[in-house]
Amino acid sequence: MVRTFIKSTFAGALLLGMATTAMAGEYGNMCTYGLSQGQQMKTDCSVSASLAGKTYCFSTADAMASFMKDHKGNMAKADGYYSKLKG
Repeated sequence: MVRTFIKSTFAGALLLGMATTAMAGEYGNMCTYGLSQGQQMKTDCSVSASLAGKTYCFSTADAMASFMKDHKGNMAKADGYYSKLKG
């Protein structure tokens, strides 16, 4: 009985640790919509979307929704602004 409890407690702690690990997104985890608007906003990537096999982070769900209204145009703007930052 005690052994089962220890195993399940360990498994729960391991899953919690994996769930709180920050996701790695494009643009150094900056908000993709923010970049398309000429702003730098670091995120924890908890709000994200996958496009063409890449993960893009957003500061809020509203920012993601705004980005998705014209994701191709906004992606071009974000790419342009980010490339200027990288110099």
